[in-house]
Amino acid sequence: MFEEFKKFISRGNVVELAVGIIIGAAFTGIVNSLVKDILMPPIGWVMGGIDFSNYFFSLSGDRFDSLQAAEQAGAATVNYGRFINACINFLIVSGALFLIVRQVNRLHILHKETLKTPPRQEQLLEEIRDALRAQANDRANDRAGTQPTPRPAAPPADRSP
Repeated sequence: MFEEFKKFISRGNVVELAVGIIIGAAFTGIVNSLVKDILMPPIGWVMGGIDFSNYFFSLSGDRFDSLQAAEQAGAATVNYGRFINACINFLIVSGALFLIVRQVNRLHILHKETLKTPPRQEQLLEEIRDALRAQANDRANDRAGTQPTPRPAAPPADRSP
């Protein structure tokens, strides 16, 4: 079982996943600050100075001036303002991840397009391999007394660097 665990951990995907989680945690802190410190104040100002994080209602029916006062009193509250902030956080994170994944996918497509045609070196090596195979087949056929296999016509050599 320990050997299986070592194989699992040593795979690249596990390390990539760990890096992704760490970066995601750091990114979450940035997004939380972006929403709390940059986006919500102007939105609250436009809506008349309202702070979304202070939107709540008490299940007991008691009236509290702020969410902090209700929490200090130990009242059961539904904190829908915090939920609004969490939804905005989610939209920002998912939008940012969408843009990142979109760009990575574009890079993969560009990379695949450049790999479609093999480099000239590989083409030459393949031609040499095919010629050597044909020679080996011809020798084997000569020993067996059969007709040699026809060789494909070699393309003209490109002498450009």
